[in-house]
Order: sequence, then C-alpha cells, then structure tokens
Amino acid sequence: MKLCSACLLGLKCRYNAASKPDEKVLKLAKDEILIPVCPEQLGGLSTPRKPAEQQGEKVMTKDSKDVTENFQRGAQQTLEIAKLYKIKTAILKQKSPSCGCGQIYDGTFSGTIIVGDGVTAKLLKENGIEVLSEDDL
Repeated sequence: MKLCSACLLGLKCRYNAASKPDEKVLKLAKDEILIPVCPEQLGGLSTPRKPAEQQGEKVMTKDSKDVTENFQRGAQQTLEIAKLYKIKTAILKQKSPSCGCGQIYDGTFSGTIIVGDGVTAKLLKENGIEVLSEDDL
C-alpha cells in the first residue's frame, strides 16, 4: 500500500481542475493499493485554484497571495493519512509545490525548474517515508 498524488490516478484535482494520469501509476494501481491524496485540497484550497510556487519558505500564488498555511496544513494531513495506514512509500507528482520530489518550479512562474522538494514531499521524507515521483517508476 502506498500514498499517491490523486492527479496521477486521473482525479481532476490539479490547480486548473485537470488531472495528470500517468500510465505507470495506473498500471501499478492494478496490482497494488494506492491511496489517493491531494495535499492542496486537504489544506483547504479549492479546485480550480490559482497556480502556486514556492518562494523561499513561502508558497505564493501567481497573484501574490500567501498560501503557505494551506500547503503546510495539507502536508500535515497527508502525513496523518500515511501514519494511519502505516505507509512507507508515496508516489507524488513531480514539480508540484506540494508533491515535487527533487524538482520544483523556481517561484518566478517562468517554467524554470530547480532542485528542491515540495512542502508535502519534504515533510514525508522528514518522517521516514520514501518519496518517489512518477518519473522514478
């Protein structure tokens, strides 16, 4: 059993109310239980919502609204789900300000990728949970 970004399973929960189904993830879901999570929704953000990127310790929307608290709350809720189900591994959406594992956008909304982890990926790792991206499968 693993946690999985809900958008990778085809749920329309991304900032633009779209999904991002991944064939490798969908194939894995046929053989293994994947628990879908969307940290942004768990943190109280609506779908659709303004795009957001990490800017230092904060997460800001494209129109300069600070949504750091929502992202932190969603990360904490995701961790609670992981603990509840004794999850050891999570598959999270690469480049997301919540779920990005090793790659995130640089905070300028220019499409530039930098090395880093999303808020949820970082918290899960800090708590001993292995975090993979869809690219790692």
